[in-house]
Amino acid sequence: MPVLALIDGHSLAYRAFFALPQDLQTRSGQLTNSVYGFTSMLIKMLGDHDPDLVAVAWDSGRATFRTERFPEYKAQRESAPDAFRAQLPLIGEVLDVFEISQLVLPGYEADDLIASLAVRAEKEDWDVLIVTGDRDAFQLIDDHVRVLYTRRGISDTVVADSDWVAERYGVSPSQYADYAALRGDSSDNLPGVPGVGEKTASRLISQFGTLEGVYEHLDDLTPKLRAALEAHREQVFLNRSLMGLVSDLDLDIELSESPGLTV
Repeated sequence: MPVLALIDGHSLAYRAFFALPQDLQTRSGQLTNSVYGFTSMLIKMLGDHDPDLVAVAWDSGRATFRTERFPEYKAQRESAPDAFRAQLPLIGEVLDVFEISQLVLPGYEADDLIASLAVRAEKEDWDVLIVTGDRDAFQLIDDHVRVLYTRRGISDTVVADSDWVAERYGVSPSQYADYAALRGDSSDNLPGVPGVGEKTASRLISQFGTLEGVYEHLDDLTPKLRAALEAHREQVFLNRSLMGLVSDLDLDIELSESPGLTV
């Protein structure tokens, strides 16, 4: 089966910006550490995985349907540094040279575009490699979708499949959003259940299957855990709905012609 690589643009560019020194710049003083790191990761991915087609998805901005539902979503994040934002057009120029398509849709995050393309690509008999540092992508993993997960910096990566997710988190990819909803996600400013960390969230979801299963069996839990879950029920289910990726966007793309680069 042909392979479609889908890259989370902001995720990789932001990691490169903070991983590489800020003395990487042109003679005119234009900082290029994010451009250099992003391009290095792109070239390494192309060499290691030899995808047939590649596309880069970008976030549309902070305001999305998620912030409409939960204004505190990502509210703790500071604005991106000017030195980072100034490099995004340069990264876009690099992608144009590679003839790699770039996708953005107002009101949605790159993850949603990636999810929608991944689901459709599978139906059209493609394998998919998602390149990102965002763990929400783990929920998309199945027999034909893997995640090249950037754990730290620009070189510490791992190919995450169903077995990797099960070994690391104790749940299946289809259960990942339920697990994460209990644990919370500080990077997105989504509070989890107090006292419920990774181990407890994993145990609850592996034992009861879903959030609904957990809440149907509160009487089987300790009084302290039961009280915490009851008190934060609304937030937990909101977390799951916000962490869940939109997979039915109409992106008006024919995979036979684009996205972009044929390697």
